[in-house]
Order: sequence, then structure tokens, then C-alpha cells
Amino acid sequence: MINSVRGTRGMAVAPHALAAQSALAVLREGGNAIEAMIAAAACIAVVYPHMNSIGGDSFWLLSVPGKAPGAIDACGAAAQAASIDWYRERDITSAIPFRGGIAANTVAGTISGWGAALQLSQQSLGGRLPLSRLLADAIHYAEQGIPVTRSQTVNTRNKRAELEPQPGFAQSFLPDGDVPETGSLFRQARIAATLRQIAEAGCDDYYRGDLARSIATDLAAIGSPLTLADLQAHRAQLRDPLRLQHSAGEVYNMTPPTQGVVSLMILGILDALQSQQLKPDSAEYVHLCVEATKQAFRVRDRHVTDPAYMQIDPQQLLDPSHLRQMASNIDRQRAAPWGRGKGPGDTIWMGVIDGQGRAVSFIQSIYHEFGAGVVLTQSGINWQNRGCSFALDEAALNNLRPGRKPFHTLNPAMARLADGRSMVYGTMGGDGQPQTQSAVFTRTVGFGQSPQTAISAPRWLLGRTWGQSSETLKLESRFDPALVTQLRQWGHEVEMLQDFDETVGHAGCILRHPNGVLEGGADPRSDGAVAAF
Repeated sequence: MINSVRGTRGMAVAPHALAAQSALAVLREGGNAIEAMIAAAACIAVVYPHMNSIGGDSFWLLSVPGKAPGAIDACGAAAQAASIDWYRERDITSAIPFRGGIAANTVAGTISGWGAALQLSQQSLGGRLPLSRLLADAIHYAEQGIPVTRSQTVNTRNKRAELEPQPGFAQSFLPDGDVPETGSLFRQARIAATLRQIAEAGCDDYYRGDLARSIATDLAAIGSPLTLADLQAHRAQLRDPLRLQHSAGEVYNMTPPTQGVVSLMILGILDALQSQQLKPDSAEYVHLCVEATKQAFRVRDRHVTDPAYMQIDPQQLLDPSHLRQMASNIDRQRAAPWGRGKGPGDTIWMGVIDGQGRAVSFIQSIYHEFGAGVVLTQSGINWQNRGCSFALDEAALNNLRPGRKPFHTLNPAMARLADGRSMVYGTMGGDGQPQTQSAVFTRTVGFGQSPQTAISAPRWLLGRTWGQSSETLKLESRFDPALVTQLRQWGHEVEMLQDFDETVGHAGCILRHPNGVLEGGADPRSDGAVAAF
């Protein structure tokens, strides 16, 4: 049994221990939660390069005691040249490829999010640490090398055949022409130089400076539709997060184009079903969580897209009467039919709460592992393939349009509970994100489990995972066999996973109690840790 970590002056959780420790070092130097998260975001992009990079997108939820929570949308839009006709001209008519320059069709917004967050820190929280300090650990690890994780080794080996032919991939991720072994030192000299340039010139240089011009040149060379004008037009946007009024308090998540509303709908449906009265290790509990997920996914697939194109206010989907109606559609002893989800996605989630209770829930991604698989020659940036989520069908909800934001599975979460506690939590994993969020929230808030217990407990995932076409209900094998049998009897198509399976995501959670004590848990399925003082 792994116990939760406790502290009072600050806490960070990340799926890689070095990122959590980078955040903690900033907190120890008097930095606030936002500054600590910028340091962690830079560090995780270097030490977990198969899961995220500075060529992806990010989303932030921000909370300061006594003030309404805020959010940062650092999602890039499709290139102005990217259109259904552009792909048809290249004989691509059914779906946008997952890999290659033509998959790199949206601006990478994450660095703009770092810049917007730093500005908020300086203007509203008295932040004083320079960007050069916040990126120092990441620069060091990129330059001097990181110990390769098993996760990086396995992901590189599994995807080598499809990624090795992509521009720049082998040079960056196959040192000496082979998959880096776990524990070996992995250096990223070009990323170190790029991060140093950002530290010196500022985050805006990525979009409107020398770095932007370098990026645009390299994107053109690999056949991407993105141009310098697309980079120059990009800005991170401040948002008001979505809010669910839950019986335990207020729960917040990110606005569209993310599926944050899905995560909140699942919790609202479970609240209406009074799931907290069930046993946390029962088939009834897992069944209701899965059935609530199906209800929420159907709404998602009808409505959630770039907010500029939505026909409904997403906050309306969280109306109590709407949630009760969805709850009433659930049969407590029969699995509803299930079609297709949005599929997998590799990402990182991290959380920070500082000694004054200021909190950040953060997520950063390049979508599939290694994104589009392309690495830019001059900067060493691995570009995302988030735009392959666009449809090439004019009638589809998320059809491709120039300047349109892609649908995102990403969604960071936080809560302010009625008992005085506050909470940041989240996970990686595409369709699994709202499902794992429901497990972490209901186990900690509904059943009173510690964050570490809630995260370590066996989990489930409805839908596809990497390299699979099955839409089964996947369960970690630590579940009681009687629970598995019962779920099958109720009509679930069950598939068993390993005991602690990375498929179900890398979750994390920090609770702040009314007395100021911080309590956190990290996922044993990851290379993560909770760092506190």
C-alpha cells in the first residue's frame, strides 16, 4: 500500500518525478503555483517526450482562494491553407493521416499558454521569477540528458515502424539508429537551444520572432500547410471554465473545444444516481460509471466542437434537469448499446497547489504518441497531430475548416468542495480522461478514499486503445472476478488488461484541506511522483 504524500507549504504532482520536483524547487524559492507549473510544463516536455512536447497544445485551470476560477485556452487552430479541398488535391478523401507533414496542420499553442500564464502570475499574483529560471531545469535535462523511462522505450519500440520514415524522427528519437534503452541517457541538444531562445526572447518569439520564422521554414519543408502567418495570428485566450453544481460542491473543467463538459456530465449523472451510496468495489458502481459515460459521450458527439461552431451553450448541458434526464435513461442492470468513441490520445496532466491555496490544473499534449512523428530540423520540435481529429466530410460535426480549432480530448479538472476542501485532478488518455476523472473524483469525494488509494485502485476504460479496433469495456485484472462476471451478465463486452496498465491513464490528484494540509497521490502506472514540503 502506497500512502498519500502530505505537506503544508506547497505540492506538485506529475507523471514524471523530475517534473514534480522542478515545480517544487520553484515553490521553495518563493514562486507561486503558476510559476511552478510553467517549470513543470517545460520539464515534462523534455523528460516525457513521447507523451508531449513544445509542439503541442495545452489548457490551464487556475484558482485563487476568494476569486472565481479562470482558464487559459492554448489550443492552436487549423492552418488557413488547411481545407477539405487541400487534402482532396493530395488524393486524401476519407481521413487525415495520423503521421507526417500533412498531419501537422494546426498551430502548436502550448508556448502561448506558458506566456499567458506568466503574465497572469506577474500581474495578479506578484510573480517575480524570470522565465529563464522557470525553464532552467528543462534546458539542463535537454542538454545533459535524461534517464530514459520504460514508457519511452516501449512506446518508441512499438511505433518505430510507422514513425522512423517521418522527417526528423530517427535523428531525434533513435540515437545511434536504435530505440533508446531504459536507463540510458537521452539528449536533445536542439530542444535545449530552442528552450534557451524562448527563455531569452520570451514566449512570443515562438509565434512572431526568429523562432517563428525558423518553425515556418521547417514546416513548409515537410509539406505542412502551416505558414508564418498562421503562427503570427495565434494568441492564447482567457476563458471562464465550465461549472457543475454537485451535491459535494462545485466542480470545474475546461470549455470546448475540449471534452471538459463530458467529464462534468458524467459526475452530474452519477450524482443524480446517488452513486456514493454504493460500495466502491462493487459491480454496480463500475456499471453506473460506464453507463454515465455512454450517455455523456452521445451528447459530446452531437454537440462538442470549436465553440465558434457550437449550436448550444455547453453550460446548458450541465443543467440539473438535463443531467437527471440522462440519469433516467440508465438501466441499473443492463448495459446500453455502445458504438464508437473518439479513440486514444497520449497526454500529460499535472497539478500544483501552493502554500496560499493557489491552484493549477494543467494538461499538455501532442495527441498521439510522438504527435505527427515529424521533428523540425532547426528547432528539434516534435509537432502535434491534433488536426487529424478533423473530418473530411462536409456534414460532420468537426469538419475541417481553415482557422477552426480541433476537438480536444484534453480536459483539466478542479473542485471546490462544500466541506472547505479544494482539489485538482486529471489524467492522460483520450476517451479514458473523463472516465478516470470520474473514478478519482467519486472515490475521493464520494467514498472518502485518500488520493493515493483512489488512483491506485483498479480502473476501467470503455473504448479503443492504441493499436486496437475493439470498443470493449477494458478492466484491470485486479478487479474481483465476481465483479467481472456480473458486468458480463449485465451485457458488457469485457476485456481484461494487466494489473497496473498504462492504458487506463496516468492520473494525479491533490487535495487541500481546510487547515491548509495538502494531500496528494500519483499514479503507479506512470513514472510520476508527488513532491511536497
